[in-house]
Amino acid sequence: MAAGRPGKLLAALLLLELGSAMGGWVTCGSVVKLLNVRHGVRLHSHDVRYGSGSGQQSVTGITAMDDSNSYWRVRGKMSTVCERGIPVKCGQAIRLTHINTGRNLHSHHFTSPLSGNQEVSAFGEDGEGDFMDDWIVLCSGPYWDQGSEVQFKHSSTHVLLSVTGEQYGRPIHGQREVHGMAYASQDSDWKAMEGIFVKPTEQLKMELPHTEL
Repeated sequence: MAAGRPGKLLAALLLLELGSAMGGWVTCGSVVKLLNVRHGVRLHSHDVRYGSGSGQQSVTGITAMDDSNSYWRVRGKMSTVCERGIPVKCGQAIRLTHINTGRNLHSHHFTSPLSGNQEVSAFGEDGEGDFMDDWIVLCSGPYWDQGSEVQFKHSSTHVLLSVTGEQYGRPIHGQREVHGMAYASQDSDWKAMEGIFVKPTEQLKMELPHTEL
């Protein structure tokens, strides 16, 4: 796929510039790994399709910290542009685009293969899919803080991005199922970890409200 080669190149560059979330906001254009806090797995995808359900590209959770297939770019929702460096607001709809394959985190009314919850997949080409790629960031405070736990609610079906521990066999042995659940729990808590966090411009910092006082 055309998006694969530049995606892999960017992932290699990210490994050289690896950083951890040490404070501040998650901003549009940032490239991050997302950790499911309860189960200790990072949101992951790869060019392996589901053998059931939609047959789209699978999304899983993995324990490995250094896998380049766990990088996702934070973007504005479908048909909108979120300028690089703009902090993501709590309650804002975004897309998460998989770096190496160019497909967006997606959900729909298919049943997940292991738990029977709602399937979560990666969909689209070169970062363009449809409105089912939109996820609402649920967090406390004005913006998505790098050090805080957040949840992702699917804009169209209202399920929460979750992991409950089911493990796949071959060909992705040991990877955890990622799915959508209708209710909130600790299984739905995520945290931004390694990545490149695009900083707001100095002008933007002056315009944003000061939250430390």
